[in-house]
Amino acid sequence: MQSINKTLSLLLTLVFVYSAGFVLSGRNNVLAADPNTFNRLLKKNKVRNPAPPKDGIHNIQSDGTYILQPPLEAFKKLPKSRAGNYVDWVKALKMKKIQPRYDKNDPKVKPIIMDLNIIREVKGSMPDVVYPHAQHTEWLDCSNCHPAIFIPQKGANQMSMASILLGKQCGVCHGKVAFPVTASTCRTCHSKAKKPKKSAKNKNVSAVKK
Repeated sequence: MQSINKTLSLLLTLVFVYSAGFVLSGRNNVLAADPNTFNRLLKKNKVRNPAPPKDGIHNIQSDGTYILQPPLEAFKKLPKSRAGNYVDWVKALKMKKIQPRYDKNDPKVKPIIMDLNIIREVKGSMPDVVYPHAQHTEWLDCSNCHPAIFIPQKGANQMSMASILLGKQCGVCHGKVAFPVTASTCRTCHSKAKKPKKSAKNKNVSAVKK
């Protein structure tokens, strides 16, 4: 009976591990997780930009993992940011510190940059959101977002911070492959100050003057 209980316990443990989406590796006993998992609890990594064998993403059984350049070394001369992997990638692109290939097959293909800002008014005292197409289309094709994530039509997209924090809408990228949504990055998007509203008293005064 004891033997059966031990076997069942082991099976349940294995089911739990695999259902959590982890892969157990024999070398260094490291867990390799899904690299695109959204960090909805906004927990900071214990180690900043860890080396490939210790980042939980790369295959530690592959010898190639150990010859990759460590991120801290690769990012050393790039402009800094306050969140994510602590690199300001938009600024790095403007400064020509990096030259990403727009098309994986043809290095001569150039991005079609759309210089259009979308202003989204938000409730409460938070500044309104400015969505800059230019910075996004330097990296991405329009089809990456439209129409699957955002319908390109005014008023067609109901957005909320809750959905973004759950990995939807902006959260499809931000929190995975772009800067995360944290207290230190709020003003990166909420960057347009609201126009001061006239009080009822001021309105009455201006009406009398007329």
